[in-house]
Amino acid sequence: MIELVIASRCIDCDRCVKVCPTNVFDAVPGGHPIIARQQDCQTCFLCELYCPADALYVGPDCERPEPVDEQAITRTDWPQQYRRDSGWGKNRQDHPNEVWYMQQMLPEALAIRAQDASDASQDRTTPADQPPPQPEPEPEPPHQP
Repeated sequence: MIELVIASRCIDCDRCVKVCPTNVFDAVPGGHPIIARQQDCQTCFLCELYCPADALYVGPDCERPEPVDEQAITRTDWPQQYRRDSGWGKNRQDHPNEVWYMQQMLPEALAIRAQDASDASQDRTTPADQPPPQPEPEPEPPHQP
């Protein structure tokens, strides 16, 4: 879950505001973006990836916020770790992006999706030798003398 905008590093580019799929951040004219809806964070790390200043810290717990100390966080490599290990930014040469592994999985994923769609389509169709279900007849009104 997003925990921290590191004020000493933030360059006010608002990329985090623009890339967040759940609108967690609010832009502040003339200031740093703020975490406005922390509980909506999906812990997708897109904000960390797109932050060119490594000014964001996303904690590993996606269910609840955790107390963080900005000074302690900035003494570690946590704010830039995900971006670095994903092959983004200044460490691109040292940590190549390994996304190409997904290319091996994509054909299998597409085949599974196609099979699921085919199965669902067959489940919705009525076999030709079986008549469609008929609605139940309405009950007759009681006999009145």
